[in-house]
Amino acid sequence: MLDQSTRAAILKLREQGHSIRSIARAMKVSRGAVRDVLRSATEIVPTLVRPEKPTPYRDQILELYARCKGNLVRVHEELVASGAQFSYQALTAFCRRQGIGHEPKEPVGEYHFQPGQEMQHDTSPHRAEIGGQLRPVQTASLVLGFSRMLFFQFFPTFRRFDCKVFLTDALQYLQGACETCLIDNTHVVVLKGTGRDMVPVPEMAAFAERYGFRFQAHAIGDANRSARVERSFRYIETNFLVGRSFRDWADANQQAREWCDKVNAKFRDDLKASPRELFVVERPTSSLCRSGRLPSISSTSASWIWKGWSGSILIAIPCPPTSSDATSKCVRPKTRSKFIEGRGSSPRTRA
Repeated sequence: MLDQSTRAAILKLREQGHSIRSIARAMKVSRGAVRDVLRSATEIVPTLVRPEKPTPYRDQILELYARCKGNLVRVHEELVASGAQFSYQALTAFCRRQGIGHEPKEPVGEYHFQPGQEMQHDTSPHRAEIGGQLRPVQTASLVLGFSRMLFFQFFPTFRRFDCKVFLTDALQYLQGACETCLIDNTHVVVLKGTGRDMVPVPEMAAFAERYGFRFQAHAIGDANRSARVERSFRYIETNFLVGRSFRDWADANQQAREWCDKVNAKFRDDLKASPRELFVVERPTSSLCRSGRLPSISSTSASWIWKGWSGSILIAIPCPPTSSDATSKCVRPKTRSKFIEGRGSSPRTRA
């Protein structure tokens, strides 16, 4: 049974004129499954109704469950001895669905996103071995709601200037932005208000407008609303950071970028596709691709100047126009000077 994201991707690819064979190859599903989705003409997953083998034994299961003190292995043995013919896995699945021995979990919420509708951004503290020392780092992550494309980087601190640098790198990596960027109620972006009443800092609102998206905060205490990006932090902590050490900040962020490439190309059972394959559907809908406002960093005529505050001093950092990735070449200085020239040093290293 294909999930809603896969069905939406199939319908979108068909609208773009792709053949059934090419869609099946791209989504790694059978041509029959593609035809079924196109025939239904809807992304809503149909409800599958079929009888379960343990259903006729429900009363007996309840009786045995009490007698065997909740041991389903013994319950299954007694049922098989009485002539039942179904597996232990079928019994446990039946008990879960019927709430036998399991308190039904109430879903916190279920969210479905259209291509290009929403991206989620957040930060989380971690510890990483950089330069032979275990250092506290701020992990900044951005995840697309539809395709689950992931991009993250490490920062020693995360202020408004760092936020703009990170989002620029992320939008360069994704070559576009979704209509909405969901955030928590961080002071880095928020001027006043919370949730839907949040008003962003004018500086950040102007930054978002330039790149064709808008910031939106979730309600206080509703962290599950940003589950897409929240889930990525645990994956980074239990996979990427385990057993890895880095020479410096530049090496850490380069390895993070390479790991994102690997993860985004990996097939996921819950999506029935890889994030990169779903991104093929999502990318044409991004606001920057439609409007063409994504700056060409590699252009020799481009002139980039980042401005940020260090204490009470305004720091202006020009990036070399001949650089292939100007934002990654920016040097965020540690000293308090009014004007510091950008250098061709490693990204995000302190001068």
